[in-house]
Amino acid sequence: MKIALMDSGIGLLAAAAAVRRLRPDADLVLSSDPGSMPWGPRTPEDVTARALAVAEAAAGHRPDALIVACNTASVRALPALRARLEPDVPVVGTVPAIKPAAAGGGPVAIWATPATTGSPYQRGLIEEFAGDVRVTEVACPGLADAVEHADEAAIDAAVAAAAARTPEDVRAVVLGCTHYELVAERIRAAVQRPGLPPLVLHGSAGAVAAQALRRIGAGPDPAAPDAGTVAVLLAGEPGSLPATALTYAEGRLLAAVSPAR
Repeated sequence: MKIALMDSGIGLLAAAAAVRRLRPDADLVLSSDPGSMPWGPRTPEDVTARALAVAEAAAGHRPDALIVACNTASVRALPALRARLEPDVPVVGTVPAIKPAAAGGGPVAIWATPATTGSPYQRGLIEEFAGDVRVTEVACPGLADAVEHADEAAIDAAVAAAAARTPEDVRAVVLGCTHYELVAERIRAAVQRPGLPPLVLHGSAGAVAAQALRRIGAGPDPAAPDAGTVAVLLAGEPGSLPATALTYAEGRLLAAVSPAR
């Protein structure tokens, strides 16, 4: 079994680690183009072209499924990716976890990139799944880029600024960018208010990992033999995990996996 994941940069680590935990026997292909990151400010046409290039590099390794582990690429390029790769390779997009967050009651905040915040796509999800819940959209300029470069000071500053724009009574935060899941606990610490119930964070990594397995008719098996490998593609060329990836627990988990040969 082989699962490919794509993103502009290291935002794919969370979903890749989730697949690894569900199926330690699965081979992983991690395809990104960190030199073009971030994709959020780019035009839809540019994002689509870059996403197709990254996806086609992954498809060259003949995966059983491809996870688009990037909210921006899912918003801008998912139809094009499916048109290019399916039915040979099932394509699984990443959708902000607004539905489960709203199901838990409100108020809810959605942390996302400036390009996604207020977009028709995100507003549509809010209207569809959170019509009866108070939702605050919180733009997080610079946070994804800070996470990508493991810039501790910039991460702290971006998280603090977004937390200051998050209503104090928020009970759940949707992490609307895959990069944010890598600093989830720092976000929790910044938003959690003393004396209030524990804040609930809603990421997408676990859900997209499980959906990819369902698409290929496989189920979770955390006790499967620890035999999976990891192949890393950077702008289509074989590479290794960036040093910044090792800053995060998910990156260290994947770095311990045998490289594909």
